[in-house]
Amino acid sequence: MKLVFIGPPGVGKGTYAKAVSEKFGIPHISTGDIFREEVKRGSELGRRVQYYLERGLLVPDEIVIEVVKARLSQEDCRRGFILDGFPRTLTQAEALESFAPPDLVLNFVADDSVVIERLSGRRICSKCGAIYHVKYMPPRFPGTCDRCGAPLIVRKDDRPEVIAERLALYREQFSPVISYYERKGKLVTITANAQAPEVVPVVISTLERFLEERGRL
Repeated sequence: MKLVFIGPPGVGKGTYAKAVSEKFGIPHISTGDIFREEVKRGSELGRRVQYYLERGLLVPDEIVIEVVKARLSQEDCRRGFILDGFPRTLTQAEALESFAPPDLVLNFVADDSVVIERLSGRRICSKCGAIYHVKYMPPRFPGTCDRCGAPLIVRKDDRPEVIAERLALYREQFSPVISYYERKGKLVTITANAQAPEVVPVVISTLERFLEERGRL
């Protein structure tokens, strides 16, 4: 299966992608992870990407497309893949359709209040980077990391007012992409208001049903 996962920050795409990757044996590919790895390696591509990231600019479509096309040509993608973070623009979606058209696009949706609760409740250790949540995964002692005892902090991106801005930006950016796949009949919307243990089985059964309908399971 060639899959694209779309959804706002905090909806749980990474968690669902990990479960699908393990179940069906296809790689979870995040453009953000690829960019960070290339920057870390100091490759030519990494230097080009870093130029834009350091200036707070979006990496141009042509570079992103080049990165994804190269990654999808690798052997582990022969049986399929899960793309997370790509395509972000209509240009990227049209390009993907030309060299690796997805079978299915899962559009994860959740109420803004749910997303804000998830993200605003996150706490990060100021020293070791361990991640907690005040409701779903609290530390043993409030405000203190279980691992190293350092204070926990709230990232700027996890403040409610910033999350609301990110959600508005997401809707503006992804609306054309969602409409594009809807017109192609490839879009499946999954409500992700519940926690991952309830959403993952829905995702898996949706994909199994898709394979069964095509005689591929």
